[in-house]
Amino acid sequence: MSTSRTRTNDSSTSTAKAGGGTLQAAKAAQTRKRLIDATVRCLVKYGYARTTTPRVAEEAGLSRGAMMHHFENGAALIKATIRELHEKRLRAFRRAAGETEHDVDNLVETYWTQVQKPGFIAFHELAIAARTDKDLAGIMEPLQEEFRDRFNTQAESLFPEWRSSPEKFDLAMRLSQTILEGMAIQLQTGAMSADQVPPMLNHLENQIRALMPPMG
Repeated sequence: MSTSRTRTNDSSTSTAKAGGGTLQAAKAAQTRKRLIDATVRCLVKYGYARTTTPRVAEEAGLSRGAMMHHFENGAALIKATIRELHEKRLRAFRRAAGETEHDVDNLVETYWTQVQKPGFIAFHELAIAARTDKDLAGIMEPLQEEFRDRFNTQAESLFPEWRSSPEKFDLAMRLSQTILEGMAIQLQTGAMSADQVPPMLNHLENQIRALMPPMG
């Protein structure tokens, strides 16, 4: 009896430890997300040059020491932020392209909505800063290459109807990214007015339809 009781207690202790470890891991993940979200907000509000670790900690409502427990330095935090921005973009792309039949208008509108969000503004801040910041460029360049590979692989699997015309599919994807992201930047900087957006989106949709391979 005593041996059985000991084994039961050991099992309960192990289960409690496992549960505690899971809870601790969940809390750590929540704190990391909180810091990444705070970094995005700081990039949008202050730009890259003024997004410092103390400012991010303050934005997240944490001490700098607590932040450093999850990210050893600013570079680690920026790297995690870029990865999360990439993941959000891939998730949005999967959602938009998840239908069996792909509607060009819906895809363009979904992409346009995505580039209006703070995440795109934050990423644009980082991309521009990387042009003259060697350390930031060293973080961004391999992550961008990784993202392009994952995006292209995902696009090929989500749009089987384009497999007969890979060159046109690549052109349609590049055209969409260039025009929509460029429009988003122009809208942010005042170089484009909101009333110019609908006709541009309509024109892009028509251009993509013209590139599509014949059905059947």
